[in-house]
Amino acid sequence: MADRGASALSLPENRPAAPDTILALNHMGSFDWDLDAGLLHMDARAHEIFDLRPDEYDGRATSLAARVPPPDAARLDAAVARAIKDGSETYGAYFRVRRRDGTFRWTHSQGAIRRDGSGRPHRVVGLLRDATRELADSPGRAPRTAQEEAFRQQAGIVEAVSAALAHARSVQDVIDALKDTHGIRHLGAASVVIGLVEAGRIRLVAEGPTESFVPGTRITRIDEPYPMSEVVRTLVPRFIESPEEFAEEYPILWPHITELHITSAAYLPLIAQARPLGAMGLLYSDRRGFSAEERAVLVALGSSIAQSLQRAMLYEQEKDLAQGLQQAMLPRTIPSVRGADVAVRYRAAALGRDIGGDWYDLIPLPGGRVGAVIGDVQGHDTHAAAVMGQLRIVLRAYAAEGHTPATVMARASVFLDELDTDRFATCLYAQADLTTGVVQVVRAGHLDPLLRDADGTTRRLDLEGGLPLGLSAEFGRLEYPVATLELDPGNTLLLCTDGLVEQPGADLDDGMRELAERFAEGPDDVRELAGRLIAMAEERGGDDDVALLLLRRREPEEPGARGRLRQHVAPGDPEALARARHLIGAEVRAWGAGERADEIELVADELITNALMHTEGSATVTLRLLTGGERRLRVEVEDSSSALPRRREPQDDGVSGRGLLLVDMLADAWGVEARGGGKAVWCEFRMNPDG
Repeated sequence: MADRGASALSLPENRPAAPDTILALNHMGSFDWDLDAGLLHMDARAHEIFDLRPDEYDGRATSLAARVPPPDAARLDAAVARAIKDGSETYGAYFRVRRRDGTFRWTHSQGAIRRDGSGRPHRVVGLLRDATRELADSPGRAPRTAQEEAFRQQAGIVEAVSAALAHARSVQDVIDALKDTHGIRHLGAASVVIGLVEAGRIRLVAEGPTESFVPGTRITRIDEPYPMSEVVRTLVPRFIESPEEFAEEYPILWPHITELHITSAAYLPLIAQARPLGAMGLLYSDRRGFSAEERAVLVALGSSIAQSLQRAMLYEQEKDLAQGLQQAMLPRTIPSVRGADVAVRYRAAALGRDIGGDWYDLIPLPGGRVGAVIGDVQGHDTHAAAVMGQLRIVLRAYAAEGHTPATVMARASVFLDELDTDRFATCLYAQADLTTGVVQVVRAGHLDPLLRDADGTTRRLDLEGGLPLGLSAEFGRLEYPVATLELDPGNTLLLCTDGLVEQPGADLDDGMRELAERFAEGPDDVRELAGRLIAMAEERGGDDDVALLLLRRREPEEPGARGRLRQHVAPGDPEALARARHLIGAEVRAWGAGERADEIELVADELITNALMHTEGSATVTLRLLTGGERRLRVEVEDSSSALPRRREPQDDGVSGRGLLLVDMLADAWGVEARGGGKAVWCEFRMNPDG
């Protein structure tokens, strides 16, 4: 058998059918062939035609080659290539099937080639029927045109329905396709009902017209005296040929549908892999009885619908599993952060079982700071999701240890490189001081963030970045530039993955411009804004995951909470030290420190002096007012040394050793935090509310 686009089983050449075609309808099955995946789904009757048990068939078209003699396969493969090359939409042909006992059966296949927007064939849907009798009796006899035309019309209905169901990905898609399919209307049914088996009961999932619903039948037991229950129990179709028969056989149901003027009905079990999925009922108001060919077509129709339902159910189960796994690896809750409003959104890819590697995270850090992460691991499978989960954990750990943003990113890259995986990841890490508004951003091959000012002005932050995580370690380029920006009260930072802006055939910059426009025009509430933005991905569908994070700095709750001071003091620069002392003294008094101003100034001076004396680098002092409960002033002095200070008894000269004793005596609380390759010594003072 040939591979994609050249299987003899579903694309045979044309030959007119003989007189006994109608009789063959009783032995007709349906198939749905996914050319991209190489999977050929067949219903139970198609398995019978190939004389196969379901457990003997792995679902691949190539596995049927042993059943088709090589001459037939070669001839039909050529017909397939010809049909694809000349753009044919339909086809039909006879071929032989070798049965289990070694004898041959003539089979007829007809169907339709489905192509994508570019004209590339990607799916085949059609019918298979046993043609042994019609060819064996008198293969040279001319066909009876009326019967042959009837066959074509009836088979065309099943083909149309099968084609409409080919892309159904959910149970609702199947229902919608049936309601919109011309084939169903051509069957002339006045009312259609579909029920699915759930936990020993039948749940009605579709009925029409709406006024035809019978009270008390939305959920029924399988053992109740209704026709749908009967066909599910017996797995045998039920054809009701007259009103009298309906009234006699189903006296409980009949009085409720008399106003529909039903004259006949067909109830079909929806069976897949010998298991009842549900049942479908077609009720007619303009006919009595069903011919043999009509019954055969309806049974084939039921088989096609059952296959689509089974695929849809499997797809929904796989999608639920994939989304459940993905959600389990994302943060279960986003912590509340003092001084900020945060919103996150995640949208799974449109593909069923695919699990993406997109993630977001929000990491509370000491000193009123917070870390915001957005990232995307290469690939869409469970391995990508597993790598994502590990990366999220290590990034959180490195950030919580107090490392600088550049160090956090470099260490995460080394970690990913040492995982012995072929995946890389893009990532953006923003560390925000919500008291001062200072944000340090590091970008590892990821999309630039967007910033919206309080007045709605929006801009894309064109930030210098490094290589994606994993690649930077592999190529020995672990340097990550750090960009610093100010996040003023009311400003909003947007971090997202590329699934929000990328579209096949479209320029990335166009997607970023559209995102910026929506971002600028969106509501003030960050949760509503996040919903508006993720709707972009919903509108387009798409096969990529999307993650986004919004961080808005709040307006301070108290006027004095705006206070902040950050001063860099270089070693060996007496003027810088004097300038820092002057600014500290002036600011703490302006902030209403009252009687504690001298204490704060003295402690800050001691911490700065210690940092300059006992380390080789510079010192950075930060003062800020903290709110939330009692009002406090916090002093932090950062240096580049990882050596922790220790409190010592003063020396005999009465000078050395007094620093930390003084801090401990005057401050209400103090401590030391690791900050990347260095540390920060901090202390807090309760402020007198009266000044």
